[in-house]
Amino acid sequence: MTEIVISRPGGPDVLQPRTVAVPTPRDREILVRVEAAGVNRPDVMQREGKYPMPPGVNPTPGLEIAGEIVAVGHGVTQFAIGDRVCGLTEGGGYAEYCVMPAAQALPLPDGVDAVHAAAIPETFFTVWANLFGIASASKGATLLVHGGTSGIGSTALMLAEEFGLRACATDTGPDKCHAVLELGAERAIDFGEENFVDVVHDWSGGNGVDIILDIVGGAYLTRNLEALAKDGTILLIGFLGGETAEKVNLLDIALKRAKLTGSTMRSRSAQEKASVADDLRDKVWPALSAGRCLPKIHEVFPLERAADAHRLMESGSHVGKIVLRPPS
Repeated sequence: MTEIVISRPGGPDVLQPRTVAVPTPRDREILVRVEAAGVNRPDVMQREGKYPMPPGVNPTPGLEIAGEIVAVGHGVTQFAIGDRVCGLTEGGGYAEYCVMPAAQALPLPDGVDAVHAAAIPETFFTVWANLFGIASASKGATLLVHGGTSGIGSTALMLAEEFGLRACATDTGPDKCHAVLELGAERAIDFGEENFVDVVHDWSGGNGVDIILDIVGGAYLTRNLEALAKDGTILLIGFLGGETAEKVNLLDIALKRAKLTGSTMRSRSAQEKASVADDLRDKVWPALSAGRCLPKIHEVFPLERAADAHRLMESGSHVGKIVLRPPS
């Protein structure tokens, strides 16, 4: 089979195809013929050498796939050969075949094609685990999402609308701000033209927001604290603006009783990921099967053009998800 490997840390051109043997599933694993694979920011960071895979994990990029099961390992009882699934891999998604833990796979939602299904797992697992797991978001809560048209942002806005949260979101330019509103936000904030702290306070009646889902990191921490309501939660899940924050007033955290936390999906145990998969199957899959909360697909590239997909990701011009398709 063909897979796309990172020949060395660097720019998009280091993504190179190579021919390897089709892998064999081990106990409690499935082998999937990949029909589509999602492209995500962690893939870019891994390619740059900034987000290495843990020891013993497949170093080939690709964290989410959709396709048909062609083999099952010992102990797999929930799936059979011929089932079509999507799921969260342990690497290896940029390939014609991929082995993944059966517990991290889910059946394709009714009526959802492979391209859309492949764009679900990484962002839906991440948003669900943080927003509805760590932050215990519930109906009526107010939410600020940074980067509303990103894969994470668009997923968060759709799930917020589905489960009754009130959301606003930052992005840049009129086109992206319009897209943010279409995704379910009540207010779009053009961070190139507006101060998001001022807008959030105006939108929330001066209270601030209950939850902030942040993919920016250090550059926004001080302003996030200003925009946060008392007893609010800041969820750090990305660091596009840096991994450190300077001159943060810790008293602001204490006075607001703020909860500052975050997580990565990669660091979670197999049992934790399986638990998130179960939650998604029970609570989100019915909405997807009904045609709601479907990921927005910006562009689909052939597998061999993975480098071009990464260039688009790095440009920041996309709205929603970028997907790769191996040859059929």
